[in-house]
Amino acid sequence: MIGSTLCGNVTELPSGDTSMPCGNIVEIRWHGRGGQGAKTAALLLADVAFSIGKHVQGFPEYGPERMGAPITAYNRISDTDIRVHSNIYEPDFVAVVDDTLLHSVDVTGGLKKDGAILINTEKSKEEILPLLKGYEGEVHIMNAREVCMKTLGRYFPNTPMLAAMVKISKVMDQDVFLKEMEASLQHKFAKKPEVLEGNMQALRLAFDAVA
Repeated sequence: MIGSTLCGNVTELPSGDTSMPCGNIVEIRWHGRGGQGAKTAALLLADVAFSIGKHVQGFPEYGPERMGAPITAYNRISDTDIRVHSNIYEPDFVAVVDDTLLHSVDVTGGLKKDGAILINTEKSKEEILPLLKGYEGEVHIMNAREVCMKTLGRYFPNTPMLAAMVKISKVMDQDVFLKEMEASLQHKFAKKPEVLEGNMQALRLAFDAVA
C-alpha cells in the first residue's frame, strides 16, 4: 500500500552522461506496469539507502505511463560518489513486478550472470525458467499477491517486492531497512496506524516469502 508520490532526497536524473561509475556500485532495474508501484519502489529504496549514508539514484525511464503500460525504473546505490547518469543496461539485479511482462519485455537483457532476478509470480520456478531466455544467474520468485492479501487486504505488489529486493541484493541490513522504512511510513501514515502496521507486516513477511 506504499503510495506513489516521489520520495524526498531522491533526484530523477537525466540520461546522456557517459562518465564511468566508481566504487562498489550496485545497479538495479525494475520492470512493472503503470499503477503497480515499480517506480515508487525504486524511489523508496533510494530514499532509505540515502538515509543511512549511501550515495543513491532512483529514477524512471520516461515514456507512456498510462495504467497497465510497461514501465522501467532504476536504482544505483554506492558507498562512493556516483558519476554516471544514464539508464542501466547491465544491471546486477532485476525485479519484475508483473510476470506477464516475461512474454513481451526482455527483462534479462544485460543482466549480469553473477547477479539475480526477482519475479513476482504465482507460478513455480520451473514454469518461469523457460521464459528467461536461458539466463544463467540466480532466479528468485515470490507471490506478492499472497503476501499483500495476508497483511494489507489489498494488492500493492511494490511493498513486498521492495523488501525482497533488499534481501536478494544485500544493499543494506534487513533490520536497518525495516527501521528506516518504519520511520518513513510513520510520517506518511501518522493518522492511519493500521495501514502502517499492514505495510510493516508485508515487508517482514516478504523476507521469508521470497524463494
